Amino acid sequence: MHTVELLEQALSAARALGYQVRQDFLGGAGGGACEIKGQKWLFLDLAQDPRDHLDQVLDALRHEPAAETLALPATLQPLIRYRKSA
Repeated sequence: MHTVELLEQALSAARALGYQVRQDFLGGAGGGACEIKGQKWLFLDLAQDPRDHLDQVLDALRHEPAAETLALPATLQPLIRYRKSA
């Protein structure tokens, strides 16, 4: 499957988990997930390519315990290895 299609699926999953997604030029500094005043945010740097965006979204999903309860598309499931607590 094409990276952009996977990215769209991952962003849909992130939104289903309550993430607000903001895409903006951040000067190539990157982006990622954070929480601001109790709201989950996912920042994507438009200076980066879709593969970098996909990696950032997948990383956020891996660290989101509720992601395990989502019915993820079969193409996205193998890309997410959930973080296990020690």
